[in-house]
Amino acid sequence: QVQLVESGGGLVQPGGSLNVSCAASGSFSSISAMGWYRQAPGKQRDLVARITSGGSTTYADSVKGRFTISRDNAKNTAYLQMNSLKPEDMAVYYCYVDFRRGGEALYYRAWGQGTQVTVSS
Repeated sequence: QVQLVESGGGLVQPGGSLNVSCAASGSFSSISAMGWYRQAPGKQRDLVARITSGGSTTYADSVKGRFTISRDNAKNTAYLQMNSLKPEDMAVYYCYVDFRRGGEALYYRAWGQGTQVTVSS
C-alpha cells in the first residue's frame, strides 16, 4: 500500500504563484516517476509535469516556462511550483507516483487525493 499526501493549492489571483507538494509513504522498494495531472470540470485529466528519479522533467506545453517540478528523493516528495497562474490553470491537481514493490519488475501507479487550485480575481 502506497499513500500520497498532497498539500498546497488554494485560491490565487491571476499572475500569482502557488506551490503544491506530494509526499509518498508506505510499502515500495523504489519510486521512478512522480508528477501531476490536472482535471478541470467537464474535461479529461491531462499531464501537467513529471520528473524521473534521475531528475529529467517533462511539462505540458501550456505550463512550460511557468511551472517547475522538483523532487527530494530522500523524502520521497515532489514539488510543483506554479508561477504566473492563469484562469485556465484552475483545476484539481492530482499527484502520482510510479513505484516498484519488493523484487517485482512491474511498476504500479498510486494517486493522491487531489488538491484544488483556483485562479480568480
